[in-house]
Amino acid sequence: MNLSGGFDVAAFIYAGAMGVALSFIDLRTHRLPNRIVVPSYGVGLILFGCAAVASSDGVRLGQSLLGMLGMFAVYLLMAVPPRQAIGMGDVKLAGLLGLHLGWLGWSSLAVGFIGAFLIGGIISVVLMTLGRVSRTSRIPFGPWMIAGAAIGALWGPWLASSLFS
Repeated sequence: MNLSGGFDVAAFIYAGAMGVALSFIDLRTHRLPNRIVVPSYGVGLILFGCAAVASSDGVRLGQSLLGMLGMFAVYLLMAVPPRQAIGMGDVKLAGLLGLHLGWLGWSSLAVGFIGAFLIGGIISVVLMTLGRVSRTSRIPFGPWMIAGAAIGALWGPWLASSLFS
């Protein structure tokens, strides 16, 4: 029996659908539209808030909020000049992914965070090797963030314990 009333499941179903749409959009346009990302914060916050109330688990909600703020802050630091390694759409998406991964736990959050950079790095090296991009090319990062988050959500605790035990 799901003590959270299924609200958390609904949040992840919504995030999955949003992630697929954003991945296609970012690959095609190099943009993560605010009209999708920003309202998704409200959906996630409401659903996780309801899940926390239904399960009387304020700790998980707090962890989720810390995940959101933490990932947003780290990505924001990467987006400010002079580096500007990522765009503001990625910053906003990071907070949203942190909200969801934080709900699942610190290991899911860590694996999702690291996974995005591993996947993005591998894809970038492959594209450079094939001559499709150069070191200065802008490559959409949203799809790799979403893929890393999916890995963190599905296998985060297992991967974390396997790698760091």
